[in-house]
Amino acid sequence: MTTTALILVPGFWLGGWAWDDVVAALPDGFDVHAPTLPGLEPDADRRHITRADHVRALTDLVDSLDEDVVLVGHSGGGALVGEVVDQRPDRVRRAIYVDSGPLETGAAIDASATEEVEVPLPTWEEFAAQGSSIEGIDDDGLAEFRRRAVPHPAQVVRGAVHVSDPRRFDVPATVICTSLPSEQLKPMAHGGPPFHTELGYTHDLTYVDLPTGHWPMFSRPADLAAAIAQAARA
Repeated sequence: MTTTALILVPGFWLGGWAWDDVVAALPDGFDVHAPTLPGLEPDADRRHITRADHVRALTDLVDSLDEDVVLVGHSGGGALVGEVVDQRPDRVRRAIYVDSGPLETGAAIDASATEEVEVPLPTWEEFAAQGSSIEGIDDDGLAEFRRRAVPHPAQVVRGAVHVSDPRRFDVPATVICTSLPSEQLKPMAHGGPPFHTELGYTHDLTYVDLPTGHWPMFSRPADLAAAIAQAARA
């Protein structure tokens, strides 16, 4: 029986630990990797960490594996997944985007970020103003989230995405929609504001609704694990 390598890419401010409850709920049959990207260790020097460093860390991981690879990206990790798919379209069997998606070339998560070295975790009120819902996470979960989160390297936050290989659109993708339902996302999936996503150009694209907030690995980890497993086996 062929094993699938499942690479879980966290969003901003998070290390691989963010996927712990999801990993615990995944069924057997996956070789699971939940990397902490460069600069996301608590005591890391974030001064010179770039977007290219994060993409390189993930492509190196893909290159080290012999199995089929399924990439899973949450939030800002989704744009990284899109870049890895662009660089390794023949190695990735499916991309899974959790409340996220691949971005157009030249787009950035936040090009206006002015912090020189690192971007701290916003307040919950600031997240709400940005449209990032904490629905489903209890007070203990929020406290643990804030305790373990680390500032994100500023050059990654404002760094531009670079994609160019049209074969990236041949890699099947699944979008797990949590804070925005699929019926709202679909009309926005063909580039331009507000998301600048390339989702709609993927030739084999599936939408899955999992209603909750922006961090389903904290609010609905078992359900997210089930959705990821089903998509990875498609």
